[in-house]
Amino acid sequence: MPTTVTQGFEKLRENLRITDLQESTVQTRQRNVRGAVEEEMKVVDSFVTGSYERGTMITPLSKADLDVFVVLERSYYQENGQASLLDKVKRVLKRTYPDTPEISRNGQAVTITFNDFKVDVVPGFIRDGGGYLIPDSILGRWIATDPKRHVSAWQLANKSHNYKLSPLSKMLKAWNREHSRLLRSFHLETLAMQILAGITISNFPLGVGYVFDLARTQVRSAVIDPAGYGGNVGAYLDSQVKIEEVVSRLESASRRAIQAIQLDDEGKTQQAYEKWQLIFGGCFPAYG
Repeated sequence: MPTTVTQGFEKLRENLRITDLQESTVQTRQRNVRGAVEEEMKVVDSFVTGSYERGTMITPLSKADLDVFVVLERSYYQENGQASLLDKVKRVLKRTYPDTPEISRNGQAVTITFNDFKVDVVPGFIRDGGGYLIPDSILGRWIATDPKRHVSAWQLANKSHNYKLSPLSKMLKAWNREHSRLLRSFHLETLAMQILAGITISNFPLGVGYVFDLARTQVRSAVIDPAGYGGNVGAYLDSQVKIEEVVSRLESASRRAIQAIQLDDEGKTQQAYEKWQLIFGGCFPAYG
């Protein structure tokens, strides 16, 4: 059983890790989903992206979303056809998975809700000038993005942090999940990458505490899409009420992290554990 804060964070890291069996399930599922679309539609390219490819997916898998990106031939493109494209992909997937509990269209993807986890299928087209266009059926527009550049930017940042950025981001996502999921995962990860740019992550307690501290201010500002298309990935926080609620959660987390670090410095490790458990919930282990 862990008796130091360092051991506690290593156990937290382990508790958030996808198991080999889960990894195998994810790989099989994504191949089958991609194959289902490729069987009936003209596909230029398809690949897995999102938190799985960035190495930031966390357990339990039942609460995770696997992102599958499908690049279609241009013949499917219509200027005002965002919703109809998603509906077409939905019909294709329903024919392959007729007994799946739920297959639904959301704003930018078709979500397949399997018994063990969800798969978001995002259709798109190659964009003139680089990247891709994906549908936004809610606002009736096409969004410029590039998930491959998101992954490569993340991998470079993770390497620059001696591969501590991905596990630290998993910890931040565990906090977010424990406290109402007010932040979208990609926004939170991009915010953390922005805050930690040029910073050395000496250890995880100080690292998460540093992010909580600076995020209180930076979450109020635009967080630019790392693919370079200029969009604010935090635009969904579209009211002062939403922003203030997030700031309040971050302030609480920052305060508890400072207290936990101070308690550990004073040799009160068990009390420090209790503070970290308030931040991370049941993911953080019990002391001793």
